[in-house]
Amino acid sequence: MVKRVKDVVSDLIRKHKTNDPYELASRMNIEVVPWDLHEDIYGFYKYERRNRFIFINSNLNEIMSRFVCSHELGHAVLHNKVNTPFLRKHTFFSIDKIEIEANTFAVELLLPDDFLDTYRNTDTTIYQVAAAHGIPRDFIHLKNF
Repeated sequence: MVKRVKDVVSDLIRKHKTNDPYELASRMNIEVVPWDLHEDIYGFYKYERRNRFIFINSNLNEIMSRFVCSHELGHAVLHNKVNTPFLRKHTFFSIDKIEIEANTFAVELLLPDDFLDTYRNTDTTIYQVAAAHGIPRDFIHLKNF
């Protein structure tokens, strides 16, 4: 699973020449909609009549919004016709297979392997690298090195 997700992300970055989740969504005709959602809801992906939407809680900070967009983009790419339940604060660390895949997608998208090369032979920890690229500390273990 992890290898497949990493390959999908690598192909996507190579094809579109960006790892920006908002730019990728735009190029893939996925509308990103900021929405004033309940504070416990970070976002969700919706597929309706061949239209794809990513809803992101407009109250999140920029870093978390970017991670949520990356996660929901993972659903759009990996599970494109499945409407995902709300990504909630307390279910963010779900053990559900599609949620793990979407989180892995987000980590691989925000921290591609070539970005890691920048930190080789430095004293920077993987947690500092994760933070610098907008990845919550608890998700860096999903990075396939």
